[in-house]
Amino acid sequence: MIRVSATRAAFLFLSMSAFALPAAAQSAACNMAGYKPADGLTAESDANGLRIMWAADAGQSARLQIAVQNGAPVIQDLSLRRGDGAWTPIVTNVTPDYAVVSGLRRISNQQLAPLRDLKIPINKENVDKYRFDPFWDAPLLRAKPPAPGAFPGNSIPPPEGIPEAGQPGLPRDASEIQRASIVYKVAGCVVRSEGARLVVDYPGVELGVFNGLLRFTVFRGTNMIRQEVVGKTTKEWVAYKYDAGLKGLAIADTSRVAWRDTANNWQDYKLRGAVNGASVPLRAANRLVAVEQGGGAIAAFPPPHRFFWSREIAVNVGYNYYRKDAAGSYAFGVRQNEYEDHEHETFQENWSLFSARPGTEQLMTVFLYPNLGKAEEAIGKSLAFTNGDVYRPLPGYQVMSHHYHMDMSQRLERAGSADVKLPDFMALKSAGINIIAPVDAVQMSLWNESGDPLPNATSPEALKRRETTNARRLAITKWAIAGSKAHSDDTFLILPAQELFRGPLGGHTDLIFSKPVFWDERLPGQPAEESHPEYGKVYHIGGAEDLMQMVRKENAIISMPHPRTKGSTGFPDAVKDRPYFSDPHYNGFGGRWGMGIDGSERRLCDYRCWPLLDEMSNWLADKPVPLKRVLSISEVYDQAPGDDVYGSSPVTYVPLAKLPSPDDVTPLIEVLKAGYTFWSSGEVLIPSFEVQGSGRQAKVVADVSWTFPLEFVEVMSGDGKTTTRQIIPATELAPFGTHRFEIPFDARGKKWVRFAAWDVAANGATVQPTRLAR
Repeated sequence: MIRVSATRAAFLFLSMSAFALPAAAQSAACNMAGYKPADGLTAESDANGLRIMWAADAGQSARLQIAVQNGAPVIQDLSLRRGDGAWTPIVTNVTPDYAVVSGLRRISNQQLAPLRDLKIPINKENVDKYRFDPFWDAPLLRAKPPAPGAFPGNSIPPPEGIPEAGQPGLPRDASEIQRASIVYKVAGCVVRSEGARLVVDYPGVELGVFNGLLRFTVFRGTNMIRQEVVGKTTKEWVAYKYDAGLKGLAIADTSRVAWRDTANNWQDYKLRGAVNGASVPLRAANRLVAVEQGGGAIAAFPPPHRFFWSREIAVNVGYNYYRKDAAGSYAFGVRQNEYEDHEHETFQENWSLFSARPGTEQLMTVFLYPNLGKAEEAIGKSLAFTNGDVYRPLPGYQVMSHHYHMDMSQRLERAGSADVKLPDFMALKSAGINIIAPVDAVQMSLWNESGDPLPNATSPEALKRRETTNARRLAITKWAIAGSKAHSDDTFLILPAQELFRGPLGGHTDLIFSKPVFWDERLPGQPAEESHPEYGKVYHIGGAEDLMQMVRKENAIISMPHPRTKGSTGFPDAVKDRPYFSDPHYNGFGGRWGMGIDGSERRLCDYRCWPLLDEMSNWLADKPVPLKRVLSISEVYDQAPGDDVYGSSPVTYVPLAKLPSPDDVTPLIEVLKAGYTFWSSGEVLIPSFEVQGSGRQAKVVADVSWTFPLEFVEVMSGDGKTTTRQIIPATELAPFGTHRFEIPFDARGKKWVRFAAWDVAANGATVQPTRLAR
């Protein structure tokens, strides 16, 4: 463990006697035992309620008074001032606004298929293991399921009933779905200091199937406030979504709601229309809305990534709202739809919501950013936390993301030219990504989901189908290679990658080649490779060894997308002892949040990704082979400007001084194989990492930069059997900072180590596992 401290600016000392506020309608005792006064961060509780003051943005101070009225915490005053100037109220007498909709979580047929192929019994024990990690689930969709063979798009049928596992069939019953607004039964609060922040809890909250508390966190060095319901449920298989914001804002002549639309044009509403019966969804750019009140404004935005479960499109369906509740008051905040975008009917069964494991603390978070000035300025300052929704450039690094289902080759083929500029390229470049690896999905016909041969793959009908598929596969590969070359330059690189499902390695398999490669399925009598009159060398794949031989010869890497869910359910666990899994070209897996995101996660992909990464390091700890890596993936289909590219996908920072030519990306492949990269959501970066010393005298040294206030950093290590987690709180550090962490680390008996950093919105970054010298 180490003690970390922030480099502080000279904060203005804030005296609680600097202002007077009206008395609360009711008094509520606050437990202050965990509070420690500090410069620029003070709190006081009396009969008028709780009063907090803190040093906020540079040159600004903030004050907040909260009182309990009729059992509800009410923000009586939130004000700002510059220097010693007058206080400007931003909002007064407003109440945190929450609503939740919950349904029943089901395991999907897509998850069940590989489990059945692996001969894993479909019983309660095994269903429970994977049921909270779905992709194709829509707990709020009550439509009658389509007839067999009629489901569009990916042909993934809706979940089936499994009575022996406690899963009812379809259609979903109305009794499964509950809608509720927050009910307050608060009697007091608990205040505690956590480094350079204050946390205030108000127990006594009911929100549908959840019971818990309302929490406010203020951070020295920023105006930003974190407001969240922290709730638990005892109910099994809860899937839910939440809306959060403020209500009771008074309407004045100067009141207005402002946002930018998906074309980045400013829009506003002055609340002069009719009273709303329901919240008005806003398809606001960057998940941001702000309201003006008098001399200031306040913005609301969700955690930029944890707010999103996995989807196959990133269309903005309206993540903000306003609601005129009465002639004189209104509400605003963040929200989620109950359904996928109506114009994309193919994906209606993919709207999985958050998972809520019983007894876990579900975090229903909204960030509030008060600011002196106009709503547009509040939005601009809020955008700084996500760098304007652009992955931050880092000198000496390239920004890569993988596994886009944009059907690049098919779309270029339909257009009749490889030179057609797809909007996907523009959307991804605008987000700061300069290496993309679209995957053309390849369904193979020789194997089942577990990689075992199918019994009828050599029938005359199957052979004819395979011949047709092979011809089509080669043509698509030609278009993918041509499109990659046409649209790559010295600032943007496209890799013609491929995803195999029902392939010989089991689960889904991504291939990223160092050079253009043509291959197809091996037919009876064909050699493993031969020369083709149009395509040149063509590999014919008839099994795992054929595939691995091609990968080795062409210096490709293999990565398993979405492990332990979707068509990779049960993998890579099922193949960890097969020879090809230990091959250096089998690079690891693709990691993205969602696919079972739990609202309790303090790290993106906390349940599914990082335990697997560390387990794989232990699996290979005693073998003379490279450890496995995590590569960022998207899973999103075609994207366009205005879609939420930034919110939906992580990236991989690759240490390369310049981009290689699309004709030979060997330098990129070698860096990915060596594990010199780091995975990031964008807000947290780890530009350098090393282990110094050995044994008892070892230490982990890492440079970290961040935007949101940092929550903690951690050192993960393993001895080949067990994983050790060492967490170092970083609550003393200010937002928008950099720090070199030097963490003492007892390396005795340890065989590998990994470093990661996470912020208050669950955003983060991790380096790849590193072997320790023996």
